[in-house]
Amino acid sequence: MRRINHPNHARFITFSTYRRLNLFGTAELRDVFRNQLEKAKSVYGFELYAWVLMPNHAHLLVRESETGDVSGLLRSLKGTVARKIMSRWRELDAPVLDQLVDRSGKMWFWQRGGGYDRNIVSDDEFDEKVGYIHMNPVRADLVEKPTDWGWGSARFWSGERDGEIVCDFRMK
Repeated sequence: MRRINHPNHARFITFSTYRRLNLFGTAELRDVFRNQLEKAKSVYGFELYAWVLMPNHAHLLVRESETGDVSGLLRSLKGTVARKIMSRWRELDAPVLDQLVDRSGKMWFWQRGGGYDRNIVSDDEFDEKVGYIHMNPVRADLVEKPTDWGWGSARFWSGERDGEIVCDFRMK
């Protein structure tokens, strides 16, 4: 996939678990992702506008204001989450591990490839993507309203700031 790194563009990024398996089926597993996203935001200093973690994929709306390159953030986030969860599953000899092996014997947590990555250049498109991200758990019938889902930015955007990852509202 060709990625266009531009410091003035927000990026709408989607990435999926291997074979779109529901690898984030529990609150504890989703918390691993949430906690790592918060750490990565601190370390990499990117702007996080909106996010949601679903059982088998994640959506981020982010911007890296110096170069526009979010590859380091994604590598760190996805790699750390996969290592932490896979390590725990190995300790438990979890049956899910058998589903993560490809034909060559290599084990995967995330779907191969770059996922979906789109530069956002207009306010209308930005607003549409924020709404799309926040409505994802509702469309998947996980909750009745976006703020009922604890692994995304809908609560922060609605004003419920306690304990939520701090998001940016607009590009500076």
